[in-house]
Amino acid sequence: MLIGVPKEIKNHEYRVGLTPDSVREFVNHGHAVIVETNAGIGIGCLDGQYEAAGATILGTAAEIFARADMVVKVKEPQAHERKMLREDQILFTYLHLAPDAAQTRDLVDSGAVCVAYETVTSAQGGLPLLAPMSQVAGRMAIQAGAHCLEKAHGGAGMLLGGVPGVAPAKVTIIGGGVVGENAIQMALGMGADVTVLDRNVEVLNALNNRFGAALKTLYSSASALESAVFVSDLVVGGVLVTGAAAPKLVTRAMLKGMRPGSVLVDVAIDQGGCFETSHATTHTDPTFIIDDIVHYCVANMPGAVPRTSTYALNIATLPFGLQLADKGYRQALQDNPHLLQGLNVYHGQITYQAVAHDQGYAFVDPTQALAA
Repeated sequence: MLIGVPKEIKNHEYRVGLTPDSVREFVNHGHAVIVETNAGIGIGCLDGQYEAAGATILGTAAEIFARADMVVKVKEPQAHERKMLREDQILFTYLHLAPDAAQTRDLVDSGAVCVAYETVTSAQGGLPLLAPMSQVAGRMAIQAGAHCLEKAHGGAGMLLGGVPGVAPAKVTIIGGGVVGENAIQMALGMGADVTVLDRNVEVLNALNNRFGAALKTLYSSASALESAVFVSDLVVGGVLVTGAAAPKLVTRAMLKGMRPGSVLVDVAIDQGGCFETSHATTHTDPTFIIDDIVHYCVANMPGAVPRTSTYALNIATLPFGLQLADKGYRQALQDNPHLLQGLNVYHGQITYQAVAHDQGYAFVDPTQALAA
């Protein structure tokens, strides 16, 4: 199979679909790899390193899309990239389709086979291709939040951990999953006063066992959430409903009860955001202020640390990418039910139920779609 790796073009997106090490693995499996020139420069990998691993360097993304049997990316294809997709071509990347009507329509129209990292599952019920970026985003959320709390960036002018004699900032983390757990680790490490809310008591028990009395845990009822948000200096939204649009948990009305200069960091923004007032921002212009509350809603947070993120992502995605290449997509998807969960769009059909529901398409069972 011919594997294509274009350079990422989303705002301040420096990650790349394959590292030279991953290219070498595909080549060792008998596949050919074409890489757009300078695709890896953001992680410090030059064209020569890709060539040494066995790749051929091409000058433009158009050449990659025109020739590749499978395109491996990081972020969702941008509008002009989507126009280059062709029928039966495999697209293997993050998609986050539920809140993105334009992308969904274009992928349906393309006839391509679109496998989304974020909905591939594991035997343990997790999301193995989303987890590494959730780890990065959870940790970055606290860094970003601490930065936004500085007065020069619109915040209340607080040091997250305080100093002796001055209380630390109060941090509320909504969702105790991978994002939440990593945010907790960072916030406690910086000396903040941290509370986490979740609706799964087992998750709260596990977090309590890991972090002990330093962490406050609350069952996420409407009243508990509102009370915690009102006294918080920093709120991190890390809620995930797999493949679906995120629920709006912090409303516009709730902002009125928060202290001016408080900060909201919406890690769920790729799935539409879990704050009613959220809209996607970029690393170039990461924040906006509504009702005196600073919002940080960058849609590709891990792109700011591309070397760490790319290598972590490749560790997770490589085995699945090799399955698609070694067996062909049809056999690979039929053989691996967890990879099959990643199939979101197939030959003009929506094959992931949450996306179909949120976007108003008819749902086609992926097993039936492949059989047809």
